Amino acid sequence: MVMDKTVLAIDPGSSKHGMALVRRDPEGKIHLLWRFVCPDADLEAKIDEAKALRPFGMVIVGSGTRSRATVERINSHSPSLGVLLVDETDTTLQARERYWEYHKRRGWRRIVPASMQVPPEPVDDFVGLILAERVLCEE
Repeated sequence: MVMDKTVLAIDPGSSKHGMALVRRDPEGKIHLLWRFVCPDADLEAKIDEAKALRPFGMVIVGSGTRSRATVERINSHSPSLGVLLVDETDTTLQARERYWEYHKRRGWRRIVPASMQVPPEPVDDFVGLILAERVLCEE
């Protein structure tokens, strides 16, 4: 039996962070509850915002750029949260594809394969979703 679980996943960066609040229901289905790309200075405020939407006990952090500094900030801001570092290999490419699942292509974008297109906005929040799925789907 799969347990209901909610996590906050963060794709850390030097100037911005992608965040996704993700829930796995008892049937094992993944639900994206909230996503955001925030400037570095707003990290703690956005963690609190996500916590207000739905409580979570674990933060998943991508192991790439600025991961150590991000983990230190999370631990300092919310010491009761568990933090798990996850390999973020290939997540940017996967996030670009995932972006198009949530934003239907229109006009000329329908003709060109999605794999050949770069989304018109940052996809760091979708990287967070993919990091959460990597953990929640393995449990």
